[in-house]
Amino acid sequence: MQYPPSTAADRPAILVSDFDGTMTQHDFYRLAIEQLIPNDCPNFWAEYRRGRMTHFEALQAYFGAISASEEAVLTIVNQMQIDPMLPKSLAALRAAGWQVVVTSAGCKWYIDYLLDRMGVTLEVYANPGIFISGQGLRMDLPSDPQFRSPTVGVDKAGVVAHWLDQGFRVAFAGDGFPDVDAAKLVDGSLRFAKSDLAEQLQREQLPFHRFGAWSDIATHLLK
Repeated sequence: MQYPPSTAADRPAILVSDFDGTMTQHDFYRLAIEQLIPNDCPNFWAEYRRGRMTHFEALQAYFGAISASEEAVLTIVNQMQIDPMLPKSLAALRAAGWQVVVTSAGCKWYIDYLLDRMGVTLEVYANPGIFISGQGLRMDLPSDPQFRSPTVGVDKAGVVAHWLDQGFRVAFAGDGFPDVDAAKLVDGSLRFAKSDLAEQLQREQLPFHRFGAWSDIATHLLK
């Protein structure tokens, strides 16, 4: 069902949020490259920039090169610094009628781990994976074709478009280049960005709200 613009404030509302660097202060892949990947590991990002690998394939290769124990990897996961205000902010958003879903080009394995540690449950669209001792973090493309992207794993713009088509008022939050297409689909007043995403939106002179911590987004939406 499509809602006329005059009833926009009364529509069901949903915040579609990136995870690494958005709900957390740091990206897992950056921490992994700095602390977990062997020094002689090939430069998969260079291959990605040359068009020889997809974004997903580069991440998959780095994660598969991790030779540390699961305990050591989870220590790095905890260094991502998920927003400590997440549970309180989620509760406030839900009380105000907002749903929240996570979309990520990263791995669901560490996302689920951090959300569980925070005691929150969210719908997560991310690349499935499992840690296998001696084989690293094995990440695969999603099996469900609905929001699957062959290049990044999860079609974030597809997730946003789905909720827009359902008549929802959709907000989007992200920090990276894979978030650009999704961010452009939502109204500028409901667009939240930092880092690479913010720089790209500035270059295109598109309106957005800059945020530091994820809870800043919730505070703005609850005004």
